[in-house]
Amino acid sequence: MPPKRNPLNLNPLQLRTLTLLQVIARIPGAAQQLPGGEMMIAQFPAAHGDHFHLGDATVAGKDASGLYNEAVWNALSRKGLASAEWPHRLTLTLEGLNYDTGDAKNILNRAGH
Repeated sequence: MPPKRNPLNLNPLQLRTLTLLQVIARIPGAAQQLPGGEMMIAQFPAAHGDHFHLGDATVAGKDASGLYNEAVWNALSRKGLASAEWPHRLTLTLEGLNYDTGDAKNILNRAGH
């Protein structure tokens, strides 16, 4: 039997937010790697009109509301995917870095503008 999709039952906002945090963590210079492989993110993207840029992708602002939502940060922390120090920094755990959200293709637009 294949593993259960979304085994921690993250809601759609939490899934989108985790997807974006995973992308930020993988952009060179956007996050700091900590001992053990966790990634600390202390700077979050600023909106550029109705979207923002993450590396070579753009993301609609509506898909990023969880990046600035304390309840989402706390939920990711409770589920062991992150360690949050609202509103200053969020550290993705190894589980958070590797959690399959399945959302990247739905919210990351790789077309130029």
